[in-house]
Amino acid sequence: MLLMMMVLLLALFLMLGSGVWVAFTLLGLGWLGISQFTSIPVGDVMASDVWSASYSWELTALPMFIWMGEILFRSRLAEDMFTGLSPWMQRIPGRLLHTNVVGCGLFAAVSGSSAATCATMGKMTIPELTRRGYDQHLILGTLAGSATLGLLIPPSIILIVFAVATDQSIARLFMAGVFPGLMLISLFAAYLMFWSWRNPSRVPPADERTTLGEKIRRSRKLIPMMGLIVGVIGSIYAGLASPTEAAAVGVVLSLVLARFNGALNWSSFMAAAMGTVRTSCMISFILAGASFLTAAMGFTRLPGELASWIGTMDLSPVMLLAALTLFFIILGCFLDGISVVVLTTAIMLPMVEAAGIDLIWFGIYLVIVVEMSQITPPVGFNLFVLQGITGKNILQIARAALPFFFLMLLGVVLISLFPQIVTYLPDAMSNR
Repeated sequence: MLLMMMVLLLALFLMLGSGVWVAFTLLGLGWLGISQFTSIPVGDVMASDVWSASYSWELTALPMFIWMGEILFRSRLAEDMFTGLSPWMQRIPGRLLHTNVVGCGLFAAVSGSSAATCATMGKMTIPELTRRGYDQHLILGTLAGSATLGLLIPPSIILIVFAVATDQSIARLFMAGVFPGLMLISLFAAYLMFWSWRNPSRVPPADERTTLGEKIRRSRKLIPMMGLIVGVIGSIYAGLASPTEAAAVGVVLSLVLARFNGALNWSSFMAAAMGTVRTSCMISFILAGASFLTAAMGFTRLPGELASWIGTMDLSPVMLLAALTLFFIILGCFLDGISVVVLTTAIMLPMVEAAGIDLIWFGIYLVIVVEMSQITPPVGFNLFVLQGITGKNILQIARAALPFFFLMLLGVVLISLFPQIVTYLPDAMSNR
Protein backbone atom coordinates (compact mmCIF):
# COMPACT_ATOMS: atom_id res chain seq x y z
CA MET A 1 0.00 0.00 0.00
CA LEU A 2 2.82 2.41 0.86
CA LEU A 3 4.47 1.96 -2.56
CA MET A 4 1.16 2.50 -4.34
CA MET A 5 0.44 5.67 -2.36
CA MET A 6 3.89 7.10 -3.03
CA VAL A 7 3.66 6.39 -6.77
CA LEU A 8 0.17 7.87 -7.09
CA LEU A 9 1.01 10.96 -5.00
CA LEU A 10 4.19 11.56 -7.01
CA ALA A 11 2.21 11.23 -10.25
CA LEU A 12 -0.46 13.60 -8.90
CA PHE A 13 2.01 16.36 -8.03
CA LEU A 14 3.96 15.91 -11.25
CA MET A 15 0.86 16.21 -13.42
CA LEU A 16 -0.68 19.12 -11.51
CA GLY A 17 2.67 20.88 -11.22
CA SER A 18 3.27 20.61 -14.97
CA GLY A 19 -0.07 22.22 -15.75
CA VAL A 20 -2.06 19.15 -16.79
CA TRP A 21 -5.83 19.73 -16.60
CA VAL A 22 -7.44 18.35 -13.46
CA ALA A 23 -9.71 16.05 -15.51
CA PHE A 24 -6.74 14.54 -17.35
CA THR A 25 -4.89 14.21 -14.04
CA LEU A 26 -7.77 12.21 -12.56
CA LEU A 27 -7.97 9.97 -15.63
CA GLY A 28 -4.20 9.50 -15.62
CA LEU A 29 -4.12 8.54 -11.94
CA GLY A 30 -6.92 6.04 -12.46
CA TRP A 31 -5.16 4.55 -15.47
CA LEU A 32 -1.86 4.28 -13.56
CA GLY A 33 -3.52 2.67 -10.54
CA ILE A 34 -5.37 -0.02 -12.50
CA SER A 35 -2.63 -0.77 -15.06
CA GLN A 36 0.24 -1.00 -12.58
CA PHE A 37 -1.40 -2.44 -9.47
CA THR A 38 -4.19 -4.71 -10.80
CA SER A 39 -4.70 -7.16 -13.67
CA ILE A 40 -8.04 -5.65 -14.75
CA PRO A 41 -8.38 -4.37 -18.37
CA VAL A 42 -8.13 -0.62 -17.83
CA GLY A 43 -9.70 0.43 -21.16
CA ASP A 44 -12.99 -1.35 -20.44
CA VAL A 45 -13.27 0.19 -16.99
CA MET A 46 -12.53 3.69 -18.30
CA ALA A 47 -15.06 3.46 -21.12
CA SER A 48 -17.92 2.20 -18.95
CA ASP A 49 -17.20 4.51 -16.02
CA VAL A 50 -16.76 7.71 -18.01
CA TRP A 51 -19.99 6.95 -19.89
CA SER A 52 -21.97 6.15 -16.74
CA ALA A 53 -20.76 9.39 -15.11
CA SER A 54 -21.89 11.43 -18.11
CA TYR A 55 -25.60 10.63 -18.30
CA SER A 56 -26.59 10.95 -14.63
CA TRP A 57 -30.00 12.62 -14.36
CA GLU A 58 -28.89 14.49 -11.24
CA LEU A 59 -26.26 16.27 -13.33
CA THR A 60 -29.02 17.96 -15.34
CA ALA A 61 -29.45 20.46 -12.50
CA LEU A 62 -25.83 21.55 -12.81
CA PRO A 63 -25.91 23.43 -16.16
CA MET A 64 -29.33 24.87 -15.31
CA PHE A 65 -28.15 26.48 -12.08
CA ILE A 66 -24.95 27.65 -13.81
CA TRP A 67 -27.07 29.20 -16.59
CA MET A 68 -29.26 30.94 -14.03
CA GLY A 69 -26.18 32.44 -12.39
CA GLU A 70 -24.71 33.51 -15.75
CA ILE A 71 -27.93 35.31 -16.70
CA LEU A 72 -28.15 37.13 -13.37
CA PHE A 73 -24.43 37.96 -13.51
CA ARG A 74 -25.18 40.03 -16.62
CA SER A 75 -28.29 41.69 -15.21
CA ARG A 76 -28.61 44.76 -12.93
CA LEU A 77 -29.56 42.58 -9.97
CA ALA A 78 -26.57 43.60 -7.81
CA GLU A 79 -27.24 47.31 -8.42
CA ASP A 80 -30.90 46.92 -7.40
CA MET A 81 -29.83 44.92 -4.37
CA PHE A 82 -27.43 47.64 -3.18
CA THR A 83 -30.15 50.27 -3.61
CA GLY A 84 -32.66 48.18 -1.65
CA LEU A 85 -30.33 47.21 1.20
CA SER A 86 -28.34 50.37 1.87
CA PRO A 87 -31.09 52.43 3.60
CA TRP A 88 -31.54 49.71 6.23
CA MET A 89 -27.80 49.47 7.00
CA GLN A 90 -27.11 53.12 7.83
CA ARG A 91 -27.75 52.86 11.61
CA ILE A 92 -26.05 49.50 12.21
CA PRO A 93 -22.41 49.58 13.45
CA GLY A 94 -20.37 49.06 10.31
CA ARG A 95 -23.08 50.70 8.22
CA LEU A 96 -22.84 50.06 4.48
CA LEU A 97 -20.12 47.43 4.88
CA HIS A 98 -22.98 45.12 5.81
CA THR A 99 -24.26 45.40 2.23
CA ASN A 100 -21.25 43.29 1.19
CA VAL A 101 -22.16 40.56 3.68
CA VAL A 102 -25.93 40.53 3.19
CA GLY A 103 -25.69 41.27 -0.53
CA CYS A 104 -23.25 38.41 -1.13
CA GLY A 105 -25.51 36.09 0.87
CA LEU A 106 -28.54 37.03 -1.23
CA PHE A 107 -26.69 36.88 -4.54
CA ALA A 108 -25.18 33.51 -3.53
CA ALA A 109 -28.72 32.20 -3.14
CA VAL A 110 -29.43 32.85 -6.81
CA SER A 111 -26.03 32.32 -8.45
CA GLY A 112 -24.54 29.23 -6.79
CA SER A 113 -21.03 30.43 -7.62
CA SER A 114 -18.42 32.01 -5.36
CA ALA A 115 -16.50 33.66 -8.21
CA ALA A 116 -19.67 35.09 -9.80
CA THR A 117 -20.80 36.47 -6.43
CA CYS A 118 -17.40 38.06 -5.79
CA ALA A 119 -17.14 39.60 -9.27
CA THR A 120 -20.70 40.92 -9.41
CA MET A 121 -20.81 42.41 -5.93
CA GLY A 122 -17.22 43.68 -6.15
CA LYS A 123 -17.84 45.66 -9.32
CA MET A 124 -20.85 47.25 -7.67
CA THR A 125 -19.80 47.93 -4.07
CA ILE A 126 -16.03 48.61 -4.20
CA PRO A 127 -16.31 51.94 -6.11
CA GLU A 128 -19.34 53.06 -4.08
CA LEU A 129 -17.92 52.20 -0.64
CA THR A 130 -14.51 53.64 -1.57
CA ARG A 131 -16.16 56.87 -2.68
CA ARG A 132 -17.94 57.10 0.67
CA GLY A 133 -14.66 56.72 2.58
CA TYR A 134 -14.97 53.22 4.03
CA ASP A 135 -11.84 51.34 5.08
CA GLN A 136 -10.31 49.73 1.98
CA HIS A 137 -8.90 46.83 3.98
CA LEU A 138 -12.33 45.91 5.31
CA ILE A 139 -14.08 46.42 1.97
CA LEU A 140 -11.82 43.78 0.39
CA GLY A 141 -12.01 41.48 3.41
CA THR A 142 -15.81 41.46 3.58
CA LEU A 143 -16.08 40.83 -0.16
CA ALA A 144 -13.50 38.02 -0.23
CA GLY A 145 -15.01 36.28 2.79
CA SER A 146 -18.71 36.82 2.08
CA ALA A 147 -18.46 35.81 -1.58
CA THR A 148 -17.47 32.30 -0.49
CA LEU A 149 -21.10 31.87 0.60
CA GLY A 150 -21.81 31.09 -3.05
CA LEU A 151 -20.36 27.64 -2.39
CA LEU A 152 -22.62 26.93 0.57
CA ILE A 153 -25.98 28.68 0.29
CA PRO A 154 -28.21 26.72 -2.11
CA PRO A 155 -28.36 26.36 -5.02
CA SER A 156 -24.65 25.53 -4.69
CA ILE A 157 -22.79 24.05 -7.65
CA ILE A 158 -20.24 22.34 -5.43
CA LEU A 159 -23.00 20.70 -3.36
CA ILE A 160 -24.40 19.20 -6.57
CA VAL A 161 -20.91 17.89 -7.40
CA PHE A 162 -20.57 16.37 -3.92
CA ALA A 163 -24.05 14.82 -4.12
CA VAL A 164 -23.30 13.16 -7.48
CA ALA A 165 -19.84 11.99 -6.36
CA THR A 166 -21.16 10.45 -3.11
CA ASP A 167 -24.65 9.38 -4.23
CA GLN A 168 -26.38 11.68 -1.74
CA SER A 169 -29.63 13.60 -2.13
CA ILE A 170 -29.15 17.03 -3.72
CA ALA A 171 -32.33 18.32 -2.07
CA ARG A 172 -31.18 17.24 1.41
CA LEU A 173 -27.76 18.83 0.88
CA PHE A 174 -29.40 22.05 -0.28
CA MET A 175 -31.51 22.16 2.86
CA ALA A 176 -28.48 21.33 5.01
CA GLY A 177 -26.65 24.39 3.68
CA VAL A 178 -29.30 26.95 4.69
CA PHE A 179 -28.66 27.33 8.44
CA PRO A 180 -24.82 27.12 8.18
CA GLY A 181 -25.00 29.84 5.52
CA LEU A 182 -27.08 32.06 7.80
CA MET A 183 -24.68 31.27 10.66
CA LEU A 184 -21.69 32.50 8.65
CA ILE A 185 -23.55 35.66 7.60
CA SER A 186 -24.27 36.32 11.31
CA LEU A 187 -20.62 35.74 12.27
CA PHE A 188 -19.40 38.11 9.56
CA ALA A 189 -21.93 40.79 10.55
CA ALA A 190 -21.02 40.43 14.24
CA TYR A 191 -17.32 40.87 13.40
CA LEU A 192 -18.12 44.05 11.45
CA MET A 193 -20.04 45.45 14.40
CA PHE A 194 -17.20 44.61 16.79
CA TRP A 195 -14.58 46.13 14.48
CA SER A 196 -16.65 49.30 14.05
CA TRP A 197 -17.10 49.58 17.82
CA ARG A 198 -13.32 49.31 18.30
CA ASN A 199 -12.50 51.69 15.40
CA PRO A 200 -15.27 54.33 15.31
CA SER A 201 -13.02 56.92 13.65
CA ARG A 202 -12.52 54.67 10.60
CA VAL A 203 -16.26 54.37 9.86
CA PRO A 204 -17.80 57.26 7.85
CA PRO A 205 -20.79 59.01 9.39
CA ALA A 206 -24.26 57.86 8.41
CA ASP A 207 -26.14 59.55 5.60
CA GLU A 208 -29.12 61.71 6.37
CA ARG A 209 -31.87 59.76 8.10
CA THR A 210 -34.23 58.12 5.62
CA THR A 211 -37.96 57.93 6.28
CA LEU A 212 -39.62 54.56 6.67
CA GLY A 213 -41.63 55.17 3.54
CA GLU A 214 -38.47 55.85 1.50
CA LYS A 215 -36.83 52.69 2.87
CA ILE A 216 -39.83 50.60 1.87
CA ARG A 217 -39.95 52.23 -1.57
CA ARG A 218 -36.31 51.40 -2.22
CA SER A 219 -36.77 47.88 -0.84
CA ARG A 220 -39.20 47.11 -3.65
CA LYS A 221 -36.14 46.51 -5.82
CA LEU A 222 -35.43 43.43 -3.68
CA ILE A 223 -38.78 41.81 -4.51
CA PRO A 224 -37.72 40.16 -7.83
CA MET A 225 -34.66 38.57 -6.28
CA MET A 226 -36.52 37.39 -3.19
CA GLY A 227 -39.19 35.93 -5.47
CA LEU A 228 -36.52 34.03 -7.35
CA ILE A 229 -35.02 32.64 -4.14
CA VAL A 230 -38.43 31.57 -2.84
CA GLY A 231 -39.37 30.10 -6.21
CA VAL A 232 -36.25 27.94 -6.43
CA ILE A 233 -35.50 26.94 -2.82
CA GLY A 234 -39.11 27.02 -1.60
CA SER A 235 -40.30 24.68 -4.33
CA ILE A 236 -37.64 22.13 -3.32
CA TYR A 237 -38.38 22.32 0.41
CA ALA A 238 -42.15 22.17 -0.15
CA GLY A 239 -41.73 19.04 -2.25
CA LEU A 240 -43.27 20.73 -5.30
CA ALA A 241 -40.19 20.26 -7.47
CA SER A 242 -36.98 18.25 -7.60
CA PRO A 243 -33.69 20.20 -7.71
CA THR A 244 -33.54 19.67 -11.48
CA GLU A 245 -37.08 20.97 -11.98
CA ALA A 246 -36.42 23.90 -9.63
CA ALA A 247 -33.30 24.73 -11.64
CA ALA A 248 -35.38 24.92 -14.81
CA VAL A 249 -37.85 27.20 -13.04
CA GLY A 250 -34.92 29.36 -11.89
CA VAL A 251 -33.64 29.74 -15.46
CA VAL A 252 -37.06 30.83 -16.72
CA LEU A 253 -37.52 33.30 -13.85
CA SER A 254 -34.02 34.74 -14.31
CA LEU A 255 -34.67 35.24 -18.04
CA VAL A 256 -37.91 37.05 -17.19
CA LEU A 257 -36.14 39.24 -14.61
CA ALA A 258 -33.31 40.08 -17.00
CA ARG A 259 -35.83 40.94 -19.72
CA PHE A 260 -37.84 43.23 -17.47
CA ASN A 261 -34.82 45.17 -16.19
CA GLY A 262 -33.52 45.64 -19.73
CA ALA A 263 -30.38 43.49 -19.37
CA LEU A 264 -31.47 40.71 -21.75
CA ASN A 265 -30.56 41.01 -25.41
CA TRP A 266 -29.18 38.61 -27.97
CA SER A 267 -25.57 39.42 -27.09
CA SER A 268 -26.02 38.90 -23.32
CA PHE A 269 -28.11 35.77 -23.92
CA MET A 270 -25.39 34.18 -26.08
CA ALA A 271 -22.66 35.23 -23.63
CA ALA A 272 -24.58 33.59 -20.77
CA ALA A 273 -25.20 30.45 -22.84
CA MET A 274 -21.54 30.11 -23.88
CA GLY A 275 -20.36 30.75 -20.32
CA THR A 276 -22.71 27.99 -19.16
CA VAL A 277 -21.40 25.56 -21.78
CA ARG A 278 -17.77 26.20 -20.86
CA THR A 279 -18.29 25.86 -17.10
CA SER A 280 -20.62 22.85 -17.38
CA CYS A 281 -18.26 20.98 -19.70
CA MET A 282 -15.32 21.65 -17.42
CA ILE A 283 -17.16 20.37 -14.33
CA SER A 284 -18.66 17.37 -16.16
CA PHE A 285 -15.25 16.41 -17.51
CA ILE A 286 -13.78 16.59 -13.99
CA LEU A 287 -16.65 14.47 -12.63
CA ALA A 288 -16.09 11.84 -15.35
CA GLY A 289 -12.40 11.69 -14.42
CA ALA A 290 -13.31 11.51 -10.74
CA SER A 291 -15.72 8.65 -11.37
CA PHE A 292 -13.00 6.67 -13.14
CA LEU A 293 -10.51 7.42 -10.35
CA THR A 294 -13.07 6.29 -7.76
CA ALA A 295 -13.52 3.00 -9.61
CA ALA A 296 -9.76 2.62 -9.92
CA MET A 297 -9.29 3.19 -6.20
CA GLY A 298 -11.92 0.54 -5.54
CA PHE A 299 -10.07 -2.00 -7.70
CA THR A 300 -6.73 -1.24 -6.03
CA ARG A 301 -8.41 -1.47 -2.57
CA LEU A 302 -6.35 1.56 -1.49
CA PRO A 303 -9.21 3.47 0.23
CA GLY A 304 -10.23 0.46 2.30
CA GLU A 305 -6.67 -0.27 3.34
CA LEU A 306 -6.05 3.38 4.14
CA ALA A 307 -9.24 3.50 6.21
CA SER A 308 -8.17 0.35 8.05
CA TRP A 309 -4.73 1.83 8.69
CA ILE A 310 -6.25 5.01 10.11
CA GLY A 311 -8.61 2.84 12.13
CA THR A 312 -5.62 1.19 13.80
CA MET A 313 -4.54 4.67 14.99
CA ASP A 314 -7.75 4.79 17.06
CA LEU A 315 -8.46 8.42 16.19
CA SER A 316 -11.59 9.90 17.67
CA PRO A 317 -14.02 11.57 15.22
CA VAL A 318 -12.85 14.95 16.58
CA MET A 319 -9.18 14.18 15.90
CA LEU A 320 -10.05 12.79 12.47
CA LEU A 321 -11.94 15.97 11.56
CA ALA A 322 -9.07 18.14 12.86
CA ALA A 323 -6.60 16.22 10.68
CA LEU A 324 -8.92 16.38 7.66
CA THR A 325 -9.45 20.13 8.15
CA LEU A 326 -5.72 20.76 8.04
CA PHE A 327 -5.38 18.45 5.03
CA PHE A 328 -8.18 20.16 3.07
CA ILE A 329 -6.88 23.66 3.85
CA ILE A 330 -3.41 22.72 2.58
CA LEU A 331 -4.85 21.03 -0.51
CA GLY A 332 -7.11 24.01 -1.14
CA CYS A 333 -4.05 26.26 -1.33
CA PHE A 334 -3.21 24.61 -4.66
CA LEU A 335 -6.54 23.41 -6.13
CA ASP A 336 -10.00 24.88 -6.72
CA GLY A 337 -12.92 23.70 -4.59
CA ILE A 338 -14.51 21.30 -7.07
CA SER A 339 -11.14 19.61 -7.70
CA VAL A 340 -10.60 19.19 -3.95
CA VAL A 341 -13.98 17.49 -3.59
CA VAL A 342 -13.61 15.07 -6.51
CA LEU A 343 -9.95 14.28 -5.79
CA THR A 344 -10.53 13.29 -2.18
CA THR A 345 -13.97 11.68 -2.23
CA ALA A 346 -12.84 8.17 -3.15
CA ILE A 347 -10.18 8.04 -0.44
CA MET A 348 -11.94 9.95 2.35
CA LEU A 349 -15.44 8.48 2.35
CA PRO A 350 -14.56 4.99 3.68
CA MET A 351 -12.78 6.42 6.72
CA VAL A 352 -15.51 9.03 7.28
CA GLU A 353 -18.21 6.35 7.18
CA ALA A 354 -16.10 4.10 9.42
CA ALA A 355 -15.95 6.94 11.98
CA GLY A 356 -19.76 7.12 11.96
CA ILE A 357 -19.90 10.66 10.51
CA ASP A 358 -23.12 11.55 8.69
CA LEU A 359 -22.37 12.14 4.99
CA ILE A 360 -24.82 15.04 4.67
CA TRP A 361 -23.10 16.76 7.61
CA PHE A 362 -19.69 15.91 6.14
CA GLY A 363 -20.68 17.48 2.82
CA ILE A 364 -21.47 20.82 4.50
CA TYR A 365 -18.31 20.59 6.63
CA LEU A 366 -16.26 19.95 3.48
CA VAL A 367 -17.80 22.90 1.64
CA ILE A 368 -17.06 25.30 4.53
CA VAL A 369 -13.43 24.14 4.61
CA VAL A 370 -13.24 24.53 0.83
CA GLU A 371 -14.70 28.04 1.29
CA MET A 372 -11.71 28.81 3.48
CA SER A 373 -9.37 27.76 0.67
CA GLN A 374 -11.02 30.30 -1.67
CA ILE A 375 -9.28 33.08 0.27
CA THR A 376 -5.88 31.44 0.83
CA PRO A 377 -2.98 32.02 -1.58
CA PRO A 378 -1.60 30.91 -3.96
CA VAL A 379 -4.81 29.52 -5.55
CA GLY A 380 -7.59 31.48 -3.87
CA PHE A 381 -10.05 32.23 -6.65
CA ASN A 382 -11.79 35.05 -4.80
CA LEU A 383 -8.40 36.67 -4.30
CA PHE A 384 -7.77 36.49 -8.05
CA VAL A 385 -11.17 38.01 -8.80
CA LEU A 386 -10.58 40.94 -6.43
CA GLN A 387 -7.06 41.42 -7.74
CA GLY A 388 -8.50 41.69 -11.26
CA ILE A 389 -11.07 44.27 -10.11
CA THR A 390 -8.78 46.41 -7.93
CA GLY A 391 -5.26 45.75 -9.27
CA LYS A 392 -3.97 45.32 -5.71
CA ASN A 393 -1.35 42.81 -4.58
CA ILE A 394 -2.86 39.39 -3.90
CA LEU A 395 -1.08 39.10 -0.53
CA GLN A 396 -2.61 42.41 0.54
CA ILE A 397 -6.07 41.06 -0.32
CA ALA A 398 -5.29 37.80 1.49
CA ARG A 399 -4.35 39.73 4.66
CA ALA A 400 -7.64 41.63 4.45
CA ALA A 401 -9.52 38.31 4.19
CA LEU A 402 -7.65 36.63 7.07
CA PRO A 403 -10.22 37.48 9.82
CA PHE A 404 -12.95 35.89 7.72
CA PHE A 405 -10.81 32.77 7.31
CA PHE A 406 -10.78 32.40 11.10
CA LEU A 407 -14.52 33.14 11.30
CA MET A 408 -15.17 30.24 8.91
CA LEU A 409 -12.90 28.07 11.05
CA LEU A 410 -15.10 29.07 14.00
CA GLY A 411 -18.08 28.01 11.88
CA VAL A 412 -16.53 24.56 11.46
CA VAL A 413 -16.12 24.32 15.24
CA LEU A 414 -19.75 25.38 15.80
CA ILE A 415 -21.26 22.81 13.40
CA SER A 416 -19.04 20.17 15.03
CA LEU A 417 -20.30 21.07 18.51
CA PHE A 418 -23.90 21.54 17.33
CA PRO A 419 -24.44 19.27 14.30
CA GLN A 420 -28.17 20.09 14.39
CA ILE A 421 -27.26 23.36 12.64
CA VAL A 422 -26.67 21.20 9.57
CA THR A 423 -29.01 18.26 10.07
CA TYR A 424 -32.22 19.91 11.33
CA LEU A 425 -33.70 20.98 7.99
CA PRO A 426 -32.79 17.77 6.07
CA ASP A 427 -34.29 15.66 8.87
CA ALA A 428 -37.42 17.83 8.94
CA MET A 429 -37.67 17.45 5.18
CA SER A 430 -37.41 13.64 5.46
CA ASN A 431 -40.09 13.51 8.15
CA ARG A 432 -42.65 15.41 6.07
